Amino acid sequence: MALASSVIVPYAAYLRVYEPLAAFPEPERSHWAEYARRERTPSAQDELRRSLADLLPVPPVPVPVHESDDAFVAVVDGVTCICPWRTRLRGWIALEEVAEHLPAPLIDAALPLVVRRQAVADFERWLERNPDARPWIRSATWHVPVRWFVLFADAEREYAKGDDGLVLRYRTPMVEARRRVARGLKALKEALDEGPLIDGLVDVGRWLEEFHPRSLVELDYGGLVHALPEQQLEEDHSAADVAEGLSALRDGDGARAGAAYERLTERWSAVRDRQRSS
Repeated sequence: MALASSVIVPYAAYLRVYEPLAAFPEPERSHWAEYARRERTPSAQDELRRSLADLLPVPPVPVPVHESDDAFVAVVDGVTCICPWRTRLRGWIALEEVAEHLPAPLIDAALPLVVRRQAVADFERWLERNPDARPWIRSATWHVPVRWFVLFADAEREYAKGDDGLVLRYRTPMVEARRRVARGLKALKEALDEGPLIDGLVDVGRWLEEFHPRSLVELDYGGLVHALPEQQLEEDHSAADVAEGLSALRDGDGARAGAAYERLTERWSAVRDRQRSS
């Protein structure tokens, strides 16, 4: 259940891994077990609001000073699974990636160079003590990366109106996600040259391998549901389009694969257009 707030922070989608309590060492396991018994836990919007609040001070705080002890909780067949926020780690990773997406003058205006350099130095020191650290959550703004849909089947799609409004998500067992990544990579490598789609799917596959085999994998449209008309959300079956395209590639049917790709391109180009007009 969400914490009380009238502000909705939209336009980000998430790929999350929820690990069973058994995957965590003590004393972290006991912490999450107690945490999961709380009557209320924060929502994804609460997490995003907190991270944005750190950008309000002058100078801004691009990365939290302390790591978050919050998480998302899911109960799967009676087993409690935890997806730690790890907001500080994800902040450092996002800071590394921001230069690829924004022009330098805009970055300097939002996050002064001295602030970014200090954050980078802090991250390097932290990595020396935590060389195996990895986030349980990946995020994307204004779109859902095509490679994420490879992990899911259309039958796993959930579209409903919950306590926080519309929800569009997919959930699947880790074993299914890994199997689909392997099959998808085989189809792509046999039909296409090396490129961003294959490289991106390889990266996702390696990330999934770092988690417990009985984990739950979730794709959540998150704030994107606030940026798109309800009818468009109802008609959005992107995972089905991706599965159709991969099946067509395996069958050597270029026309059918092209039609599936065209549907995806048209759908997500329209979303990107909203970003440019906002």
